[in-house]
Amino acid sequence: MKKVIKIILAIVLFFFIAIQLYQPALNVNKGQVDKTYFAKVYTVPENVQNILQNACYDCHSNNTKNTWYSNIQPMAWMMKRHIDNGKEKLNFSEFGSISSRRQISKLKGIANQIKDDEMPLASYKIMHSYAKLSKEQKSLIMDWMNKKADSLSIEN
Repeated sequence: MKKVIKIILAIVLFFFIAIQLYQPALNVNKGQVDKTYFAKVYTVPENVQNILQNACYDCHSNNTKNTWYSNIQPMAWMMKRHIDNGKEKLNFSEFGSISSRRQISKLKGIANQIKDDEMPLASYKIMHSYAKLSKEQKSLIMDWMNKKADSLSIEN
């Protein structure tokens, strides 16, 4: 029985080492900021921008602050899938490239997701304590997003 366990452990270890050979591309834009970047399109107050960078940008922009586990499989694969999905729904790096109507919808959506405690994700907050938003931070983001959406609605 001990021999079987050793063989199984050896196989598991072999596969764990083997999967480390495939590394997905990391979501890093080397700090480049496009003209469609959210904070370039809008004048975002510094306190709001800081919250967005800490709680949102890792999954919703082209610049992710990669951690030590970003290079360990299968965690890196899961993170890549999660980030790709997040950017598909909302990408602050390309926010200015979407229509005004969609921008309004996204701004309201951000406020609603925060209000409903759907964002940031609980799984993200476990590993990133700085992404846990206080009531004041949530209120600040929700108010700014709703006001910006309302002002865009009036302009259109």
